[in-house]
Amino acid sequence: MAGKVALVTGAGNGMGRSHCVRLAEEGADVIALDLPSAEEGLDETARLVGELGRRAVTAHADVRDLAAVQSGVDLGVAELGRLDVVVANAGICDNPGPAWTIDEPVWQRSLDVNLTGVWHTVKAAAPSIGADGGSVVIVSSTAGMKAVAGAAHYSASKHAVIGLMRTLANELGPRLIRVNALLPGAVGTAMTLNPATFSRLRPDLENPTAEDVMEVLSRNHLLPVPWVESADVSNALLFLVSDEARYVTGTQLVVDAGLTQKV
Repeated sequence: MAGKVALVTGAGNGMGRSHCVRLAEEGADVIALDLPSAEEGLDETARLVGELGRRAVTAHADVRDLAAVQSGVDLGVAELGRLDVVVANAGICDNPGPAWTIDEPVWQRSLDVNLTGVWHTVKAAAPSIGADGGSVVIVSSTAGMKAVAGAAHYSASKHAVIGLMRTLANELGPRLIRVNALLPGAVGTAMTLNPATFSRLRPDLENPTAEDVMEVLSRNHLLPVPWVESADVSNALLFLVSDEARYVTGTQLVVDAGLTQKV
């Protein structure tokens, strides 16, 4: 990744920060976008990238706002001089209940962030990728391969970005831009490790903790682990955006400890 520039959305914490750091470890400079409320997180991401001797440009952008995303991309490219990698990582997840009980604003917010936000990211960034080509990685989920009861809006959005990825791979291939999807399972971030999830998984306990749900989550996997770490997903991302994957496009890379294959 030496000499390359990567854009990462949702970069203020969790997998987004991990992606920025992993790419910087391999020599990339980073354009890190996240919500205004994630300013402290973005600052920490930039600090970690800087400690590795790489440059980080941060900007506030809600991926639902195309103009804000475009502004962040333009700022980063102007400062860093190029763009080679786009990581559409920003996303949200909740479990409101059966599909017919989901309130319309809750449904729409999930689609707006997880699907339209990805389209906004690629729409804003792809024109800045140079003639030498580059790589786009859309972060979907194992929910993009299998149903998730209680989260129809999330599963629908994550299935939808797989279709978007395949279309973009066809459209951007002639420009030597590869487009792939990364599908994590349960990851040890706040999206998985939070009180609401703990209570949903262990309704028999009054105040369940991460330790209380480890066995429940482990049962979902072929490997005897409750979740994967952000670094594991970032290592897979690094392969997809590197020259080692120069002919890999239009495909899905699953990092889930065997969740989608468990019978």
